[in-house]
Amino acid sequence: MKSDKRPNLHGWLILDKPHGLTSTQGIGKARRLIGGNKAGHGGTLDPLATGILPIAFGEATKLVPYVMDGDKVYEFTIRWGEQRTTDDAEGEVTKTSSARPTETQIHAALPRFIGAIMQTPPAFSAIKLQGERAYDIARAGGTPDIAPREVDIFELDLIDQPDAHCARFRVACGKGMYVRSLARDLAAALGTYGYIAGLRRTSVGPFDLSHAVTMQKLESLQKGGEAQTALLPIKSALGAIPVLTLSAAEAQRLRAGQGILIKPQQMNMLDSILIFAEYQDVPIAIVEPKAGEFRVVRGFHF
Repeated sequence: MKSDKRPNLHGWLILDKPHGLTSTQGIGKARRLIGGNKAGHGGTLDPLATGILPIAFGEATKLVPYVMDGDKVYEFTIRWGEQRTTDDAEGEVTKTSSARPTETQIHAALPRFIGAIMQTPPAFSAIKLQGERAYDIARAGGTPDIAPREVDIFELDLIDQPDAHCARFRVACGKGMYVRSLARDLAAALGTYGYIAGLRRTSVGPFDLSHAVTMQKLESLQKGGEAQTALLPIKSALGAIPVLTLSAAEAQRLRAGQGILIKPQQMNMLDSILIFAEYQDVPIAIVEPKAGEFRVVRGFHF
């Protein structure tokens, strides 16, 4: 069997995913350019969407769940007057309407979509229903029975209205919110139909476009033998959580899965849910304060 001679890289590549590329294709292409044996992503993007796609390499993959659970920001365009099977430009038109909302009507409707709201995911989504993906049921001609769920929308703003047929928005939201569903439901509240004609993710957890690298930039770095310089440290995925600097003995205990005593000068960390523990800049574990100790939640192996 041919061995994989790619290096063991650890860290985050924040890809500005281009239009037309699936998340899986984006990971595959980035992995070929940067190297690395193990990679995963922190939240998928549809092929028609662009923007932030966090890609974890090596031990950073252990933090993927934390990134996927993070808040997100999107900019999107709704095209009014058509209902489509996929709630985006890829779907077939099923209904039409001549109604076009005004700017005043849009502003009046937005507040009802801010806060904790109930939302039904699109039929063409990866939601599992009795072991089967909703999009597989929909593609086979069925109607997925998807229950509404509560999602959090923190901000929803109208950016502009290029013309009467479309409008651009910005939304900041929590885990599990579907922009396609938001477009569908907002259009319905405005007495018309609508679908996503453009979508760009500008933020995921602690990562935003200031951290992102385009595929073209990554290709340029790769040609110069510098692709790996695009990697961000493992702990960058955790944002502003506290960092615990360990002694050699403490690092050894955490590596063995044992807790370490909380010292008086570390009492200010007791209110933190998670803490990043490292020894000489090497990640050791994610820990939590519990019963007078820092206890391992997730360990790293170097």
